[in-house]
Amino acid sequence: MTVVPAVPDLPELPEVSERVRALHARMTLDEKLAQLVGFWVDQGGEVVAPMQGEMASSVRLEDATAHGIGHLTRVYGTRPVDPVERAAWLWREQRRLRTETRLGIPALVHEECLTGLAAWQAATFPTPLAWGAAFDPELVAEMGALIGTSMRELGVHQGLAPVLDVIRDPRWGRVDECIGEDPYLVGTVGTAYVQGLQSAGVHATLKHFVGYSASRAGRNHAPVGAGPRELADVLLPPFEMAVLDGGARSVMNAYTEVDGVPMASDPTYLTALLRERWGFDGVVVADYFSVAFLHVMHAVAADLGEAAALALTAGVDIELPSGDAFLAPLAERVRAGLADEALVDRAVLRALAQKEELGLLDETFEDEPPSVIDLDSPQHRDVARRLAEESVVLLTNDGTLPLTGPGRSTPTRVAVVGPNADRAEALMGCYSFANHVLVHHPEVPMGFAIPSVLEALRTELPGTEVRYAEGCTVEGDDRSGFAEAVALAVESDVAVVVVGDQAGLFGRGTVGEGNDTETLDLPGVQRELVDAVRATGTPVVVVVVTGRPYAIGWVVEGPAASAAVVQAFFPGEEGGAALAGVLSGRVNPSGRLPVTMPRSAGAQPYSYLHPILGGPSEVTHADSTPVLPFGHGLSYTSFARSDLVTDPEVAAGGTFTVQVQVRNTGERAGTDVVQLYARDVHASVTRPVAQLLGYRRVPLEPGDSAVVRFRVPTARLAFSDRSMVRIVEPGAIELWVGPSCAEQETTTRIAIAGPVHVVTTADERLVASEILPAVPVSISTSEG
Repeated sequence: MTVVPAVPDLPELPEVSERVRALHARMTLDEKLAQLVGFWVDQGGEVVAPMQGEMASSVRLEDATAHGIGHLTRVYGTRPVDPVERAAWLWREQRRLRTETRLGIPALVHEECLTGLAAWQAATFPTPLAWGAAFDPELVAEMGALIGTSMRELGVHQGLAPVLDVIRDPRWGRVDECIGEDPYLVGTVGTAYVQGLQSAGVHATLKHFVGYSASRAGRNHAPVGAGPRELADVLLPPFEMAVLDGGARSVMNAYTEVDGVPMASDPTYLTALLRERWGFDGVVVADYFSVAFLHVMHAVAADLGEAAALALTAGVDIELPSGDAFLAPLAERVRAGLADEALVDRAVLRALAQKEELGLLDETFEDEPPSVIDLDSPQHRDVARRLAEESVVLLTNDGTLPLTGPGRSTPTRVAVVGPNADRAEALMGCYSFANHVLVHHPEVPMGFAIPSVLEALRTELPGTEVRYAEGCTVEGDDRSGFAEAVALAVESDVAVVVVGDQAGLFGRGTVGEGNDTETLDLPGVQRELVDAVRATGTPVVVVVVTGRPYAIGWVVEGPAASAAVVQAFFPGEEGGAALAGVLSGRVNPSGRLPVTMPRSAGAQPYSYLHPILGGPSEVTHADSTPVLPFGHGLSYTSFARSDLVTDPEVAAGGTFTVQVQVRNTGERAGTDVVQLYARDVHASVTRPVAQLLGYRRVPLEPGDSAVVRFRVPTARLAFSDRSMVRIVEPGAIELWVGPSCAEQETTTRIAIAGPVHVVTTADERLVASEILPAVPVSISTSEG
């Protein structure tokens, strides 16, 4: 039996408008609780959430909304529905809530939107790991604005994205939903998405707060053993940036426990940190069923009523997807005097304030819903194309690529083989509508154009005979297709072997939610297929389309390496064309690895942000050296970075300026991703051997040069000291720029002068950068 801790000093009720306060004053307990839960209209359908079947309810919508309702859950995203017809239904339902419930409060509608609105016929953009590979926050913001515009047109108010979990172990199935393994990359790109989505009037939801990605052995929902310093210095900064710099309006708790305390019941993070220290004044929503999980999975609550009280006390405001704990169980507990109604009031005031902010309290829904809806417009496809092209990473190349171009002989016969060569589903992530929902409806068409790699390559190479053999499937051990694939390769000038993942949920597929892995080998017999094709002697280009980095050193390194290796992280509806463009040479690749390319599963968890003894050393025979480092990526041109300069000294708490020259030393136009790294030489706690300070995409014509100037707040070098106070400590800092975290092409040093600076939320967190003409520019340091 557990006991909910007493709350002698409840936080003050949030500041809200007089209108909201007056509305709240009229509410009965049942009406208050109704505003704190969702209703899943199609919950009895396909499983798209953990334990959805076990938690399913048979309550009718009319009965569930007798006292009003807080949220309608995934109106468009649970099964394939015609968007125009569904919008008409939603408008009618909102009018009913307006006119037939006592208080007349419309519902807030939320949807998944990680790779675009997760609805039938809606555009599917690259998965977040591809956003990280592009290193282009501005383009991600543009994508977010388009997604938000589509959602708002359909009457959707809140999107359950972005995922700001920092990758700690590639064995975890949800890696494809994450942006990368560096907190600053995750924070800047994720904040850009928030700003884009919210510019369209849709509230973004930061998830999963916090620690989810650090679960033991990469197992979904497993306990998190991260210490407070790893949480503070690695896992929390992206959320802090998105709240303080992005103005995010909603946060979702993580499923996991941290050091024995489930996050859905932890006021240390949900209230003390999020609200009291960071000043967040939005709404905290529960990840699906996570309040009930406090009882049925974590066993920290004896029943659902106690689970509800724990969550509400911790700072969870809204229970999603439905009211399993916040309705009857919580009502019974409040009426019995076992839970303080002031906690309910606190959450209700936040929920009503959010609806007021979104305009829902003024909305009558008397206007007509949209009769023509284009969820995959030319604008959507243009941004999808650009982001896909920027995200493709050229890992290795012996000169075989590009297949066409000046001074090159276009191949007359190309063999395209592999399980991901001619499947549109292979281009999309776990939270795409196709792999999340449509997989249960094979009779329903995709609803938008998404050419496969094979189809796109045939379009890209009109004068070339492009022939195809599947070879094998993503999973399974059927090798019967090897012979056909080998025969095609023998008869071709080059063989393109497209391998990788199939995204899905809870055992459907090889990566995605619930699809964790014990090995980082390519699934099935795909490695054997690659080896069989390589044995023909025909030049082989391996295209890896995945949702996680795999241990593919066998195809990257050594004398048996393939002619070229291209990595794409679920590049979306324009991904086939983007890959074809990179292979042909029409697109010069500019993607960089947002996550380390691992050597083996046994070397995990690994991060480039490791201290000295977190990497290879003489005291262990086990080698954790990655196959390819964070930030790596080749181009069809070459770049030289030089003349890195900065000031000799900066005060702790101030800012310093760094500039570097980059030159295109090749024969074609290209884009470099200039990466500025640092190392704290000596500190009071162990520090990483490399840390990304800032980055900038720089397009250059052949022979052209530019200077990139970074303005770096010293808070970028902050860490938690031995008392868990976040500080900037005096000392020597090594700086470098190179093609990855592992290569110091041009270096310098700066000294941070004392005294120690204690970091607060007022400190700058973002590195500003600008591209200047390649002429000497004086540097000055400003302190603040």
